[in-house]
Amino acid sequence: MEERYYLTLERIMKITEENTVKEPYQSYFRHVAEFLLRIHDIKDSRHTSARASMTKERLEEEMQMLYYDVLPQNYETSYANPEYAVRELGEELGAFLSALYTELRGDIGYVYEERYDYIVIGNELFIEIYNKFEEEETPSPESLKEIFYWYASDYCDVYAADRVVEQIDPEAYDFAVKRIMESDLTDLRYLYRFGEYVSENELKTAEYLNSLPQETIDKMADTYTEGFRVGFINTGKDLSKKSVVNIRYVLGFERVVRKAIQNFEKMGLKPTIYRAASSVITRPRLGKNGFYGGIPNKQYDYDHKDDLGLVLDKQFMERKLEVMRTVLEKNKELAGSFAGPAVMEVFGEKPFAPVTKTEAVTFSKKQEELLLIMNSRAGQITNQYIKGEERSFTIISWPLPEIGNNYPEIFDEVIRINTLDANVYEKVQQTLIDALDQGEYVRIFGKGANKTDLKVSLCRLKNPEKETIFENCVADVNIPVGEVFTSPMLEGTEGVLYVSKVYLNELQYRDLEIHFKDGKTTEYTCSNFESEEENKKYICDNIMHNHESLPLGEFAIGTNTTAYMAAKKYDIADKLPILIAEKMGPHFAVGDTCYSWAEDNVVYNPNGKEIIAKENSVSACRKENPEQAYFQCHTDITIPYEELGKISVFTCEGKEIVLIENGRFTLPGTEILNEPLDK
Repeated sequence: MEERYYLTLERIMKITEENTVKEPYQSYFRHVAEFLLRIHDIKDSRHTSARASMTKERLEEEMQMLYYDVLPQNYETSYANPEYAVRELGEELGAFLSALYTELRGDIGYVYEERYDYIVIGNELFIEIYNKFEEEETPSPESLKEIFYWYASDYCDVYAADRVVEQIDPEAYDFAVKRIMESDLTDLRYLYRFGEYVSENELKTAEYLNSLPQETIDKMADTYTEGFRVGFINTGKDLSKKSVVNIRYVLGFERVVRKAIQNFEKMGLKPTIYRAASSVITRPRLGKNGFYGGIPNKQYDYDHKDDLGLVLDKQFMERKLEVMRTVLEKNKELAGSFAGPAVMEVFGEKPFAPVTKTEAVTFSKKQEELLLIMNSRAGQITNQYIKGEERSFTIISWPLPEIGNNYPEIFDEVIRINTLDANVYEKVQQTLIDALDQGEYVRIFGKGANKTDLKVSLCRLKNPEKETIFENCVADVNIPVGEVFTSPMLEGTEGVLYVSKVYLNELQYRDLEIHFKDGKTTEYTCSNFESEEENKKYICDNIMHNHESLPLGEFAIGTNTTAYMAAKKYDIADKLPILIAEKMGPHFAVGDTCYSWAEDNVVYNPNGKEIIAKENSVSACRKENPEQAYFQCHTDITIPYEELGKISVFTCEGKEIVLIENGRFTLPGTEILNEPLDK
């Protein structure tokens, strides 16, 4: 591998000096080659005393150079921007060459991890593409895409295979764990040694956490890890059979993660922490899965979300799925010991409204269908080896400094929200559930400009003494405390769901409106763009995940009025993650139910009643046709209390039980939830 590396390096050096390719392509190749040489410079100095003694200012300067092309102030004239690449390199080749550059930019993470085999593979791809331009004055897009296709296909058994192993084997990849456990976290230079972009958010987060007493750090970590442990208890799963937990977090929280690792080890769980994927072979369409730093430019990520469209066909799909299946079979003992993910999310960034660029790579309709099939089958394969009935998870969220000048106050408030007394909420929420269990359906009305008018059908209880419809959600897998939820019956569920402004999966929606008939979406719109076509495509891509229709997978009532008032006090409602926002009013999930892949597991509420509403008429066909039963998406949409007119449950006898009216809880026994509203 070392010999291959230096052979590619020698060739890349020559590319920066020669003029064997016609313009404007030579300029492109020279620019990318210079980037690859900067990667080599870092490799060459990785273990030198000079690098060890580099100042924070010098490390910052180096990082800025690595990310220069994608920073917003430089992006307009960057080859990483498909719009600029098409303008400079032509319509036929520009988008492809922009995607190629994006693929190679993954080297930043690889060089810090010392994954030189990945760098060699990328270098060889770059040289092969360059050689094509030397052989032909203007190669055909098809010939270039063919080279890229076989790169992606051939190296599935490297990138895709490693991604599977990184999740389940603590011994296979320990880069991040070592950094977290061995670094001096009081010296913020450590942040620059992950190979991620370090923004003010990461620096100020780490700085603020360093100012907190160990007691507070312990409290934060304990809430997070205890939620994971309790998730196993509440679902009747045996944690003692597990030995691995996957930690996912954002740079800056290392002090909390270090304590969490220690807590998990006391439970008998070793951590895996892998970097969010950068290769087209492994990265998800939207969002990041793993550890990552600051996002230098969300528009850049959005522009390249569909680069997989360069290679996705049935053959590639089968190749990737086979690699996944083979690796899991080879490591089935490790897979069986995997307990699940423990996720630390962040919030507070300025809402991002993406620009859709026609120059970017996009999926064809056939590829959209293939992507859905691939994701569904990948889920089935995973569930075969990492069984849903044996694993759990937990998610907690923390604010970033970008949230505003009151960041320390907001952070302390979120600590309070995340550590509320679950016992109090359990009792109050049970009162709500007792009323809901009497119901045939629930009616939800908006207030003022909110157009919500929705009827949600409920599952019928056969044995009310032993069964329940709604789950009493306390502070376990889904932190903070504060909701009751169910899988509604689709038949009879109809109406319109509306919310004036909501932030979903890091994207903002204005005047979001979704219509349902028999529990399935029929039409949708928003007001983000001037054209209705753009609005619908935006929702189709990012909420519907390109499904023609999705069922209503969840109906819930949030009870965390403390979080609601904190959002009002600090004017951060539009910046809160769905994890907290869903606890601040009724919410509705389009897509899979909360019990996907685990419908047959017996689940009880704290009062001992079995939860029976775990499937709907779509997920019920999972055994015969799982590809039609599951959609691999679940998007929660919350109506805030101030937009809420009324929620009532109607019994089979036609009796109306009012739960909430004008944003206040009216059901006897739930009045305590109004106390934060009165302060």
